[in-house]
Amino acid sequence: MQARSALFDLYGDHLRPRGGRAQVAALVKLLAPLGIAPPAVRTAVSRMVRQGWLEPIRMATGPGYAITPKAARRLDEAATRIYRTGKTGWDGRFDLLVLAAPAARRERQRLAANLSFLGYGTLDECTWVATRPGEGVDLLLDEAGVRYERFTAAHAAGTTGAMGIVRRAWDLAEIGRAYEQFVAEQRALLAGVTVRSPDEEAYAARFRLVHAWRTFLFRDPQLPLALLPERWPGTAAGSFFDRHAARLRPAADRYVEACLDAGNRIIG
Repeated sequence: MQARSALFDLYGDHLRPRGGRAQVAALVKLLAPLGIAPPAVRTAVSRMVRQGWLEPIRMATGPGYAITPKAARRLDEAATRIYRTGKTGWDGRFDLLVLAAPAARRERQRLAANLSFLGYGTLDECTWVATRPGEGVDLLLDEAGVRYERFTAAHAAGTTGAMGIVRRAWDLAEIGRAYEQFVAEQRALLAGVTVRSPDEEAYAARFRLVHAWRTFLFRDPQLPLALLPERWPGTAAGSFFDRHAARLRPAADRYVEACLDAGNRIIG
């Protein structure tokens, strides 16, 4: 688990509901059970400041870092999809993007990752499609300096044709296998974690569970039911995740609270 990715999980799942800020010492302590060393935490924090995700603040008991508005938007979007609290209906239309792809390979890769996170799949190098408009996609493309055209489109053949578009844009068989693997791996890891386990152990297990689930934000566009195969593995995986995330939440919350200093206030 990389420190930067773990920090996104930590701020999104635990610190965002608590004001979105924490002392450096608390960040170090909260990532220690994941095997992330203090220097790696500090390096990742500095990188996230440079990228505009975190900003340094002065707290009552020392220096800390708070999420920026840009980070708050991304974390809120992620939370909606992780816990599937958003709208799941479909009006039969696709959001279609035709891009002038960046020339640099690294920029293309970064753009592809961001569009995948927002639920878009690719029909070719320049054409991306989603079953719902991605929140913030215009801002993303404008900030990246990418020229684009955007359309709302419905397939003339209705749902049958739409399912063909889905099969071109996403490898649902591969995504389904990834869900099955997720359940198998996490079931083995969580088997020994009970309500009697130490809070730190439950916190670490839940953190790893959420971290593994979060990777599906870049894989699964969370398609409407009408466009999914029968007995979709993602449904069972979602139930598994919800059950264990809820089961371990009280112990994880206790551990987080114990690591956060009582004087968690910004001076001035």
